[in-house]
Amino acid sequence: MTTAQTEGLIGMLAVLGILVLLVLPSVIGIVHDRRIDRQIRQAQQARRAAEGSRPKAERPTARQGYLTTTVTPHS
Repeated sequence: MTTAQTEGLIGMLAVLGILVLLVLPSVIGIVHDRRIDRQIRQAQQARRAAEGSRPKAERPTARQGYLTTTVTPHS
């Protein structure tokens, strides 16, 4: 290998290393979000299974939604 090829290889590896450092936090975040989504899905399925075994009279009533507003001097 010539000096130019070695420098090119080092430059390419440096660029790939920087790319990995930039992409790695995103990949870790995606994996983390997928794990949390899976845990939420499992909890919802367990709750549905538990509610299916309870009589319907014991189910809690749905909460009523409400609207709040904020009044500011410029509005």
